[in-house]
Amino acid sequence: MENAHTAFEQFRKVNPRQRAKWLLEWHNLTVAARDDLAQIVTHETGKPLAEAYGEIDYSLGFLWWFAGEAERIQGSVSTAAAPNRRIFTIKQPIGVAAALVPWNFPVAMVLRKVGAALAAGCTMVVKPSPETPISALVLAELAHRAGIPAGVLNVLTTDLENTPALSEALCKHPLVKKVTFTGSTRVGKLVASHCAHGLKKLTLELGGNCPFLVFDDANLDQAVEQLMSLKWRHAGQACITANRIYVQAGIYDRFAALLKERTAAIVVGHGAVAGTTMGPLTTPRSLDKASAQVEDALRLGADVILGGKAVASQPGYFFEPTILSGMTEEMLISQEESFAPIAALYRFETEEQAVKLANDTSMGLASYAFTKNIDRMWRLLENLEAGMIGMNTGEFAINNKTDYESNQLAQATHRPPSHLSVVSRSLVMAKRVGRTWLSMSTWLLKRAL
Repeated sequence: MENAHTAFEQFRKVNPRQRAKWLLEWHNLTVAARDDLAQIVTHETGKPLAEAYGEIDYSLGFLWWFAGEAERIQGSVSTAAAPNRRIFTIKQPIGVAAALVPWNFPVAMVLRKVGAALAAGCTMVVKPSPETPISALVLAELAHRAGIPAGVLNVLTTDLENTPALSEALCKHPLVKKVTFTGSTRVGKLVASHCAHGLKKLTLELGGNCPFLVFDDANLDQAVEQLMSLKWRHAGQACITANRIYVQAGIYDRFAALLKERTAAIVVGHGAVAGTTMGPLTTPRSLDKASAQVEDALRLGADVILGGKAVASQPGYFFEPTILSGMTEEMLISQEESFAPIAALYRFETEEQAVKLANDTSMGLASYAFTKNIDRMWRLLENLEAGMIGMNTGEFAINNKTDYESNQLAQATHRPPSHLSVVSRSLVMAKRVGRTWLSMSTWLLKRAL
């Protein structure tokens, strides 16, 4: 921590253009290491190689963007109420920042947080998830090669047992002036409590229970296509994945049939194996939670359209892509984040009913709606309580898929990819963490370096 603080005293004085140059060079080196990084992400998280490439290409936009923003940090001048006076506002870097990042997007979450901090003139200490330390270490090495001074970017790795103690120490350390956390709501409350002791600035990204609304005037092929990418990405282990799928009664059966047909084509397996389109869950605990949610739904009257159990034919934490029908609000999966490959289908009759059900959650991260009625679009944009709304789309990142990923998705869904409009709001967002299915290998780090 002392090294980060010492580095900050010099880094804060570096001309913004120089910081931008370093970020751009870091970007270029990351582009050059794209193939190696994809392999590392696949082996650390289990996600298919196509998804790993997609994450990296999405992540590269952060360094590029913040390199440009470094020179756009500007103050302001305003006229005071008192005569003959002016008020000057000067923006300055706050100091050492600490980033607590999750396992499910280990490259994206590091670059997203570090890029912003370095552009502003802050130094940063990154504590990666115990499941994905190699991704963070490789990115730090690339930053060093880009010329970013020693002590500006620091990575502290640890095991699962010591993670709570290290995280608490970072939150309470007097030299840390800002904390950013992406993870579960439960852990987020603990992080907020730790930071409250020193009244530290804090950014939280926590849990999501995202609704996916399909109205009877929607393009069903389009809706199913978007759901395929959104729901099954990383085996459902993303905070913005569709958790509750509400389908209007008139098209419910057709939609369920289309979803079943395309989901049946998914190939579950090791992410590095050619042809795999969905990888594993992260831990036995994740597997147990998915099974418990399915069992609870069946006990309360739901039906299994597809899947419903762990994959017994291969070792690892694999769960079948599962579609449940006849879901109701008292079921566990309706009330908590799933973080598993379970598509839960709910039937609704009216727009008012759909909106009420969609908003019935404390985790208003994202919502999705599919309709061709322009009046309804505007009503939904105003009435859905979510930080991000995907209108006729399940993609919040535009053009972030590689050709490789697009081909893989097209193979899995029998449809070409598409990108449509997205609306964002300034509300609290959230993410979730867990443990990986595969132990780390030192040779991966050596390969990338």
